[in-house]
Amino acid sequence: MSHNLALLPPDKKQEIELDKQAAYSVWQVKNALAERSTLAQQAKDISDENERAHFVDCVDKYSKIMGL
Repeated sequence: MSHNLALLPPDKKQEIELDKQAAYSVWQVKNALAERSTLAQQAKDISDENERAHFVDCVDKYSKIMGL
């Protein structure tokens, strides 16, 4: 079964993008390439409330996974 991400609706693509951004940001903090405060600033910069909540949930998820 193949999944073509290009065929997803824009809101689902945005969720995937926010998930990737969260993972990368947590990785940067974990590896001392960014300050923990950048996570909160990134969330604050997201204007859409649902997208912000999704980003924060992803940050929490990756923080646990990476032991941050």
